Amino acid sequence: MPNNPATPTAICFDLDDTLIDDAGASSAGLRAVMERLGHPDFGAARSLWDVQTEISFSAYLRGELSLDQQRRERIRALAVQAGHSEISDHHCDELYRLYLETHQSSWQVFADAHPALQALGSAGFRLAVVTNGPEQMQHPKLQSMELAGYFHTVVCADTAGAGKPEPRIFEAAAQRLGVDPADCWHVGDQIQADAVGAVASGMRPVVIDRHRRPGNEGLTTIGSLDELLTMAGVSGPAPVGTL
Repeated sequence: MPNNPATPTAICFDLDDTLIDDAGASSAGLRAVMERLGHPDFGAARSLWDVQTEISFSAYLRGELSLDQQRRERIRALAVQAGHSEISDHHCDELYRLYLETHQSSWQVFADAHPALQALGSAGFRLAVVTNGPEQMQHPKLQSMELAGYFHTVVCADTAGAGKPEPRIFEAAAQRLGVDPADCWHVGDQIQADAVGAVASGMRPVVIDRHRRPGNEGLTTIGSLDELLTMAGVSGPAPVGTL
């Protein structure tokens, strides 16, 4: 956990795979679509889905594709891999609805999220969510996971006019929090979107890497939100059964 930065006034959080296990929920949705398509190989499907999502969703953030178009591109790539060379927009939309329904029913908050957010809020830190996810999905997600009450603001790419790693979305979060970006940490799981974007805006990046992957050397990296509390000088909640 190198490069421990100075204690901030505010902390921004990525949402998916930082506070919520989106990878697990995405895998559940992907398996549901694979079953409909008769796709036999989860490993191949997972790799393709991740690559195509990066390509298509990035194009959406740049304004080159609509939300529905990027969803159809991802489903079509999976369908072609499963041997279906032709698939209509209507069928793509049906399959994506299945993906989304299964994905949403599989959401789970990481066990350290609620205790950490509660402790940070009680210690007086101003908290925000900064996410590339569409606003129409992020607020219901936060409500359903009982996370919404911890945050002073939620900044989403489609309504902020910029997505991570562009500095404008981080600057918008700092402005809404009423603090200078230099007084903020940004906690996220992606080096490019979260860490690079935070640095460009003047925030201090904290990479959360729950799987201890190689390649994060030189970055302020934590394996859990418990470590974030230690960095911020905040005592965590007492273990259950203690006084």
